[in-house]
Amino acid sequence: MRKRESSDNMRIRNIKNADEIIKDNKYIIENPERYKGHYQELFNNNNEIHLEIGMGKGDFIISKALNNPDINFIGLEKYTSIVARAVKKLENLDLPNLKIINGDALNLNNIFEKEISTIYLNFSDPWPKARHSKRRLTSDTFLNIYDDVFKNKCVILQKTDNTNLFESSIISLTNYGYKIEDMSLDLWSTDKFYEETEYERKFKNKGIKINYLKATK
Repeated sequence: MRKRESSDNMRIRNIKNADEIIKDNKYIIENPERYKGHYQELFNNNNEIHLEIGMGKGDFIISKALNNPDINFIGLEKYTSIVARAVKKLENLDLPNLKIINGDALNLNNIFEKEISTIYLNFSDPWPKARHSKRRLTSDTFLNIYDDVFKNKCVILQKTDNTNLFESSIISLTNYGYKIEDMSLDLWSTDKFYEETEYERKFKNKGIKINYLKATK
């Protein structure tokens, strides 16, 4: 299992100079609250804005930005050392449609105001214990927050290797009024193309099945 998926075994390798690495970097949005309601001005266009919550080392969101130049992408990651690793991958790339926020998902409604078209939840922490269920990114706690940041139609795309989280997400989303438009219990058995995360490639090579859903409201 992915180490950062479990609160019991979460280990983040700290980079000593992580703050310096991301400081003044062109991809980093510093003090993102000041752009609330004005992210299209930041990107200097009216294209859709897609948000990945918990972007990890950035493989997925970077691939998305490369493959979809007419969509703006923002990656959110609360661990500075992980953000620093993502920034290093961008050193030789020029992606005007990609930005990164070093922040917490609980603060999203202070950062965005009806501006996001799609949210990606890739291999999020499953918080397996019942008493921690409100911390899951598909719990009512976060679905309420997403209501404030979605522009019009709400679109959530989730990928996870954790069956319990996946089943919990289906229940939470449908109870909240979302419709499950697409779903797979073995994503890579389909003929569809999806950008991969760094952990997803490892799971795929080990034969671990990936659950996928698309929910809309």
